[in-house]
Amino acid sequence: MRIHLAADHAGFELKEKVKAFLAEQGYELEDHGAFELDKKDDYPDFIAPCAEAVANEKGSMGIIFGGNGQGEAMVANRYEGVRAAVWYGGKEEVVRLSREHDNANILSVAARFVDEEEAIRIIKLWLSVPFSKDERHVRRLAKF
Repeated sequence: MRIHLAADHAGFELKEKVKAFLAEQGYELEDHGAFELDKKDDYPDFIAPCAEAVANEKGSMGIIFGGNGQGEAMVANRYEGVRAAVWYGGKEEVVRLSREHDNANILSVAARFVDEEEAIRIIKLWLSVPFSKDERHVRRLAKF
């Protein structure tokens, strides 16, 4: 599975740590930036190409990082076929259901609210949970 990554300055450090972990796990990765820490960068410049790649590459996933993850998810969800869910800490159930019920293909991580250990634990969970394919969930997603 190919995983697309992107982050702005607020998520840059966490993206780099998660990228190293995912590479160790053998995932095929494509990093859409940021490639250096620049506090003046703008998240749409990195999130948009990542979301477009996920939208155009069936079966790929994306993990995006920003300060609170909300704006990043808003940008990603503008692309047809993208279903970005936000995680800013808290219950694992939210992340599990984003895959199981909503077939989320991008996880937007709020880097200012979670640490590396939490992020890696949740990302491992998110990547391991399959879409349930229950008729009601398929029907709802078809209405997007």
